[in-house]
Amino acid sequence: MVEVSRKYVFDFDSTLTRVEALDVLAEMTLEGRSNKEEVIQEIQKITNLGIDGDISFTESLERRIKLLHAKKEDLDGLVENLRNKISKSIAANKEFFEKYADDIYVISCGFKEFIDPIVKEYNIPSERVYANTFKFDEEGNIIGFDEKNVLSQHNGKIDCLKQMNLDGEVQVIGDGYSDYVMREAGIADKFFA
Repeated sequence: MVEVSRKYVFDFDSTLTRVEALDVLAEMTLEGRSNKEEVIQEIQKITNLGIDGDISFTESLERRIKLLHAKKEDLDGLVENLRNKISKSIAANKEFFEKYADDIYVISCGFKEFIDPIVKEYNIPSERVYANTFKFDEEGNIIGFDEKNVLSQHNGKIDCLKQMNLDGEVQVIGDGYSDYVMREAGIADKFFA
């Protein structure tokens, strides 16, 4: 019997990690502000609206970044924080990531600046990470994202996976509607939540 070639496509936020990274970044960057809790709740609300498909991902991203008030220098602290928030099932299966390293990809609507350092520890190189990238001003403030990146658009994960043109059985592992639609669109063979 011939063994089927499999490709594993992971989401990052609330899949490889137990948290939404932009929510964690907000917790860090809003520390000491009187309206911290209100802003964090608004960011989480916007995140969930995007995950559930109630607003476009582009709108969700734009609105959350405006509320963050984050800088490039905050990203190092975020990465350290995320290292302690790896999903238990992922941490417990590190051998899987070593064994199937050549067949694992990350497609995330998050950002390479914080995803790359985390997934590198699981043998996933930057060239197999498909994610958004931040835009910074001269002072290092995060002022936006690359709007031309397909992952900043509605149904960006579908378009990204199509462009990758992976061979074999494609299994998507994620937590939200934006992950499920890859299976629904017929470009992934299986979806696991």
